[in-house]
Amino acid sequence: MARVVSAGAMDRIGGEDSDVSLLMRNLARGGGWSPGETLSWPSLSTVRRPWIAVAFVACAMFAAGVSLVSTNYLHRMWGIMAACGYVVAALSVLAWRARGADLALAVSLCGALIVPLAWMAWTGQGQPEVSVIVRSARLLVYHGTPYQASALLSHARDPNAYDPYLPAMTAFGLLWAVAGPSALADPRVWFGVAFVVFFALALRVAQAKDVARWTVFVTATPIIAFELAVGGTDVPIIALICLGFALLWRHPRPVLAGLAFGGAASMKATAWPAIVVAIALALARDGKRAAAVMTAVSLGVVAVLVGPFAVLRPDSLVKNTILFPLGLASVTSQAVSPLPGHLIAQTGHVGRLFVIAMLAASGVAVLASLVVRPPRTVPAAATRLVIGLTMMFVLAPATRFGYFIYPGGILAWLIVSAAGQGALTGDGGVSPPAGQASTAVARQ
Repeated sequence: MARVVSAGAMDRIGGEDSDVSLLMRNLARGGGWSPGETLSWPSLSTVRRPWIAVAFVACAMFAAGVSLVSTNYLHRMWGIMAACGYVVAALSVLAWRARGADLALAVSLCGALIVPLAWMAWTGQGQPEVSVIVRSARLLVYHGTPYQASALLSHARDPNAYDPYLPAMTAFGLLWAVAGPSALADPRVWFGVAFVVFFALALRVAQAKDVARWTVFVTATPIIAFELAVGGTDVPIIALICLGFALLWRHPRPVLAGLAFGGAASMKATAWPAIVVAIALALARDGKRAAAVMTAVSLGVVAVLVGPFAVLRPDSLVKNTILFPLGLASVTSQAVSPLPGHLIAQTGHVGRLFVIAMLAASGVAVLASLVVRPPRTVPAAATRLVIGLTMMFVLAPATRFGYFIYPGGILAWLIVSAAGQGALTGDGGVSPPAGQASTAVARQ
């Protein structure tokens, strides 16, 4: 029996809440929309003000929780500053009908990111990874390698003597190494610049609407602002992963996508699963030639940026970027959170080996799913990556809650991009916008 639902009736019945449910259902089933299904909130300016206020209240509650629960001084200070900014942002949305949303975006960005980051950069405070990047940049400038010698690491008792990042990450500390310490030379400033540029470009390429506002909103939420203010090493990687998938969405550009994925994979090994998922997508949808081109470009970028150090100092590269993150170096990583992988690894050597085996098994399971049922749309591929990364971080022996910024950031980009594209058809095409389509939707 046919059921006819007008677009106006849908808005009156459920508003944005129905749109969210519709969007999540379609992403869960692989990114396909039935023709005629449209979303009413592709732009942040079209979202109802109470919902924006609720979003900022939720951010304020998270920040307040961090300030109350965390034992880390920098985390607590961020929580206090961010909570104040989010509360003022929520009040601004409700108090000023005309431009309240824009004022709220500016206030939240200042309170959650600009003010705490400026204070920490000016006073020289930050998570240990900031000093690790700076030291690695100095080693690269003066010794030609970002890694400590293998012989020195064998007797190291300080986990910060290790650099778990790949060579491309060192670029963010070069200004500090060359020009000397200053707030503007802080690597976090350039992490933030890279994220904003690449994330906005990822939204633009994916044909999202209202790119500037959505970029500011995502950057100001705790998903990005929290880590960027205190450390920030993961945020440019997330943006490049999103850009890589954006370049594969409607009009696949395997060369440019390979450059984006290769750049991310040259910074940290956490980006490598994205390349595997992207290859599976390209093979299933675009054919062997497109997949081969993207793979060759990605590996070529990694070979250029990582290869020289792998050839000249393979032992140092392995100890820093492989053994140390797996907990097999002379000292264990400080990345600890009460997640299953870490808790089991803490039981001893057998427990650590067991966790590594579980981690490998989960990776094999994800790979098998890519072979048996490969994703054929970017939403399906990104969703598969989010699931795989979540499993990896839950089971990793050296892990922390902050790593979930990867699935969170990728999912945020996917939702905003999919909403901006409107009603997607099963093959990833775009149906006519709501204003041009018929207001009646017939469903069997």
